[in-house]
Amino acid sequence: MPRLPVIAGLIRRRLLVNYRVDPEHISRLLPEGFRPKQHEGHTIAGICLIRLEEIRPQGLPAWAGISSENAAHRIAVQWDDPDGADREGVFIPRRDTGSVMNHLAGGRVFPGEHHLADFRVTDEDGRIDMRVDARNGQMRLRVLARETTDFPASSCFASLNQSSAFFEPGSVGFSVTKDCCKLDGIELETQRWEVRPLEVESVESSYFDDLSIFPAGSAVFDHALIMRDIPHAWHGVPSRRVATPVA
Repeated sequence: MPRLPVIAGLIRRRLLVNYRVDPEHISRLLPEGFRPKQHEGHTIAGICLIRLEEIRPQGLPAWAGISSENAAHRIAVQWDDPDGADREGVFIPRRDTGSVMNHLAGGRVFPGEHHLADFRVTDEDGRIDMRVDARNGQMRLRVLARETTDFPASSCFASLNQSSAFFEPGSVGFSVTKDCCKLDGIELETQRWEVRPLEVESVESSYFDDLSIFPAGSAVFDHALIMRDIPHAWHGVPSRRVATPVA
């Protein structure tokens, strides 16, 4: 893959829908070299639902950019760099997009292969109704939520600040590709990090609700966050090879 130019744009809306997952179970789903990042004995996994606007190579005017709705299933992980430094980010077993361009460019021009999906989104007056259906039938999800100022007491995180501090360093993501032993890498740089609580009225996920992947009780919805109107940039990072094929 050619070196990725810096891609600039605007995160118009980003939802982080988070589950607390049994670390021992999730370890079996991770490629070699990765270990679950934990909080209070739980691994945190979930879905990033992100609307991107004004996406273009850095230096071009915003009007030249494109927009898209995207979804990424992710697991918080840690790993050791070759120099021994401890790193953290996310492992992404699946990406979906409503953009044909993202689908065609993903894994070729832009790191991360994207499945095509249909996104139906209503975002009005602080209420969000989002449904995503992969065109290959392999993924579906539905989220009904509203913005709030209250962080849920049921979360394994004690506060919004504690949750925010957990997610902010995880800017590097490694995604599954058609090559079973290669992971595409990309890093998200935001001009500011600003999250707010999102009250989820209901969430359905064909991934986290699949008992063949997550036995009963091993993945439980924890809380959700929302970001809006964040200028950002994407940077390519070297792909990662693994000796054992990724499931």
